[in-house]
Amino acid sequence: MEIYRTIENFLPLSSSVITMGSYDGLHRGHFQIINRVQTIADSMRSDSIVITFDPHPSHVIKKGFKNVKLIMSIDKKIEIFKTLNIDKLIILEFNDNLMKINAKQFMDEIIVKYLNPRYIIAGSNHFFGHNRSGDSAFLTDYCDANKIGIEIVNPIADGNVIISSTNIRKLITNGYIRRANYELGSIFGFNAKVVHGSGRGRGLKFPTANLLPIEKKQLLPKKGVYFTRCIINGLTHYGMCNFGTRPTFEEDDLVLEVHLLNDYSEDLYDHIVWIEFLERIRSEVKFSSANELTKQLFKDKSKCLELKDKYELGG
Repeated sequence: MEIYRTIENFLPLSSSVITMGSYDGLHRGHFQIINRVQTIADSMRSDSIVITFDPHPSHVIKKGFKNVKLIMSIDKKIEIFKTLNIDKLIILEFNDNLMKINAKQFMDEIIVKYLNPRYIIAGSNHFFGHNRSGDSAFLTDYCDANKIGIEIVNPIADGNVIISSTNIRKLITNGYIRRANYELGSIFGFNAKVVHGSGRGRGLKFPTANLLPIEKKQLLPKKGVYFTRCIINGLTHYGMCNFGTRPTFEEDDLVLEVHLLNDYSEDLYDHIVWIEFLERIRSEVKFSSANELTKQLFKDKSKCLELKDKYELGG
């Protein structure tokens, strides 16, 4: 897969099959569209192309958007795109200039000018252009007028719920991590830096690495205890992670900390750790004493060790 972060120097293609979107995060509904792009491109002997944006448009537009937290970083999305057999990934910088371009300008001055599309595939709930002026109806009319093939794909469902980034974001923040991972088609996770903490975990016989997400707008899970998987220096380590305020000690600051199940002893300060959230063990609870908390932590670790055996055998 070729990756482009600008289109100005892009040599016009002889033909292409394209789709586009923000893709936060990449999920099973997106996979359906991208697989269709690849199939049509192969049949037409054209380049298969995905266009996405960085930063996320909501972080630039702001008006009409809440403070959207990111399910995936752009690096994680690139990693997944590489597995989908796309010929070219174009990452456009979403800035004030791009924000002001209406849907027709975007199609005329970027899509048609440089990519010469023979076929476009889009989700029925896809919008683009200034004030979201480009929807499936606009795209259909534009493509018909310009003799470009067009296919609008309906979203897929998980039970009675449409799979969407919005719904996945709700699942993660409400603690339904396994369902979120299923709908994503990958494991929710992010990069974090190991920082100094209070050392309280070591005093409880559960030394932890305190983690600070690299992405400032990173979506975080619901408070609680999780079974996790960490990648440290290229090696996999399963862990027991707590995200919360440590109410037993009447603290207020949110803390993300992980206890590695193999009793990892090397100095991790300032290391970058990739952490994945596999299963939620329980909610955050205020215990009557540190001793009661320690008893529960041993139970939590026992549960995580059981899950570790399960995942090492293939999940």
